[in-house]
Amino acid sequence: MKLSTKGRYGLKAMFELSISQSKGPVPLKVIANNQNISEQYLEQIFSKLKKSGIIKSVRGAQGGYLLAKDAKDISVGEILIALEGPVSLSECVLDEDVCENSGTCVTKIVWEKLKKGIEDVINSITLQDMINDYDKNRFLDNDITKLISKDRECN
Repeated sequence: MKLSTKGRYGLKAMFELSISQSKGPVPLKVIANNQNISEQYLEQIFSKLKKSGIIKSVRGAQGGYLLAKDAKDISVGEILIALEGPVSLSECVLDEDVCENSGTCVTKIVWEKLKKGIEDVINSITLQDMINDYDKNRFLDNDITKLISKDRECN
């Protein structure tokens, strides 16, 4: 399974929105610039996210986008499903009528278990988890850089 750019960019943009909205609505241009995503492409992505009720828009000179709920209440799964549709490694898992061997297929159960596993993981990770993990990694990277600098100073 490979996510499209819509899913990957959408997740990056939602992360950016969640860390930037403390000052109010975030203009699409800011998100596009900070994440190096085409503003036109981001408009398409945010249109889907808005229709799904994950984000809301504010019109006007000070307008932009906001999360529709707290970052802790928005899962990666919710975002990806809004942009990509349901998780599916094989069409037969979503629609049994696609395959005439659906009832006796030896691999269908594997695809169903993989689908469930992926859904469990993406639904268990929230935007807040992404923020926390990013902050933790940034903190660790900073500590490692300081240790390396100190070590070089001592030598």
